[in-house]
Amino acid sequence: MVTFANEELRSGKNGFEAALSAGFTRLRPVMMTALAMILGMLPMSLGLGSGGEQNAPLGRAVIGGLLFATFFTLFFVPVVYRLIKREYHPRVLHPRLRVSEGEVTSETGEVRREK
Repeated sequence: MVTFANEELRSGKNGFEAALSAGFTRLRPVMMTALAMILGMLPMSLGLGSGGEQNAPLGRAVIGGLLFATFFTLFFVPVVYRLIKREYHPRVLHPRLRVSEGEVTSETGEVRREK
């Protein structure tokens, strides 16, 4: 989620808009992943089958952890991101340090023009 918000921030949005946009973008994948795992752990948490009562606490702990992590991913991370990036202003490079179109930088930092 933070990666998506950083891309939005670089494109000119403020911290709130970037966090909101990243939240909407990542909502479906996060919910689908969490729901699939929770539904997969449901039989284990109910203790079905022979010896199921031994594994039931593990299943309940996994489901609780997934619910907690999903909540934090969708609500807590965007709020903290917004607070941290509230006064963010991207740095502007000196004109000599910018790489214009048609130029390639090598690993040593040399700039050469492609033809």
